[in-house]
Order: sequence, then C-alpha cells, then structure tokens
Amino acid sequence: MSTREDGSDANVELLRVLPPEQSASSRAPWAAAIRRLGSRHRGRIARHLKQLDDQDRHLRFGYLASDAQIECYVETLDFDRDAIFGIYNRRLELVAMAHLAHSIDRSLNACAEFGVSVLPTVRGHGYGGKLFTRAMRHARNEGVQLLFIHALTENKAMLHIARKAGATVDIDGSDASAYLRLPPPNLESQVTEMVENRIADADYRLKVQAQQFWSLLSALQALRRDPGDAKHQSSP
Repeated sequence: MSTREDGSDANVELLRVLPPEQSASSRAPWAAAIRRLGSRHRGRIARHLKQLDDQDRHLRFGYLASDAQIECYVETLDFDRDAIFGIYNRRLELVAMAHLAHSIDRSLNACAEFGVSVLPTVRGHGYGGKLFTRAMRHARNEGVQLLFIHALTENKAMLHIARKAGATVDIDGSDASAYLRLPPPNLESQVTEMVENRIADADYRLKVQAQQFWSLLSALQALRRDPGDAKHQSSP
C-alpha cells in the first residue's frame, strides 16, 4: 500500500475513481481541470477534432473541415508561440480544447485570438466558458491586451461566452467578431495560473494512475474467471 507525501493513502484515492468503462450517463461530471497541451498531444488533438460532426466543424473552423484539413491544422500548431488547453475525461479522452493563437506579427503581439471545441457528449457543463476564462487569464499574464474571437453568427454558444465575459460583439452578416480588452497582469492573476497548472498536472497524473489501476484490476478479474485461458494467452 502506497502513501502520498501528505500522508494520505494513494490507493484509497484511486478506489474513489469510477471505472472508465462505466457509461457517461451513470456518473457525475468530472472536475474540469484544464491542462496546457504540448506537441506530444497532437494525436489526441486530432482525434478530438475529428469527432466533431459536420455542423460542429463548420462552427469551429468557419468551413466544413475535412479530416485531412484537420490533420494539417494540427500539424501546423505552434506550441511555443500559442497556448492550447484541454480537458480530459476519466478515460484520458480529450473532450474539450481551446486554442489561444498569438499573432505571428511581433508588432501585434499584444493581440491574440481564441477558438474552442467541446464534444457533444459533455456539453452543458460550461467547459467552453471555463476554457475561455483559463485562456483569458493566460493571455493577460502574457501581456495580451486585446483578445479576439471570430465566429459565425449561428455559433450562439461562442457568442454567449464572449458576451458573458464582457466582450464587445460586432455582427456583419453571417460573421461575428468579438473583442475583449484585458487588464494588465497582477500578482493574483499570476499566482492563480500557477495554481491552476499544478492542479491540472496533478489531476492528469491521478487519471493516468486510475486508468492503470482499472486495467490491472480487469486483468486480475479475467485471470480469476479463466486462469487456464489467461495462462494460455501468456505462453509463447
């Protein structure tokens, strides 16, 4: 039995996590710990975006992006210049993500653009708004003064997030542009982001450990059900 540095029992904490194969409808929403993603997450980002249906792809990109166009978009993500944030479920599936894109023109580095996507299965929990708040805080701490959102006017959810945050929204036919002026960073915004990063990293590690735990438990259960079959499968 392992013990965490704070004296709590790590195995007991893992046992509180529901098995990953339990249906989403029978469990409570997971905590929306938002983790910053890196280049090693390109595959998961691509899988997430490819799960969007035609309408969602149209709203996210402004056009009906094909799988090939999504792959091209993911390959061109600059994780050093931009910030990409994600929310994982208990099965380590990327269910929501946001892209905070900084201008490639250094003279416009005080501006950034926000885009977000949330899978239909987890909508209704405010993940889009949480990702916007997280990205907005990061942008502020990076010295961004003006945050932009470009969306189709039919993207009501995105425009609602922008207006709720206090952004000014301009409508031009089927297109909408929103902009939000950000205050300069302060100690509170910087410390809050640091704490959020640590919480997200700890949450991700726990989910990895939980997944490993349930995989091991499943293997042990299979062995108990049919030890002969399990022995046969393990033989060369």
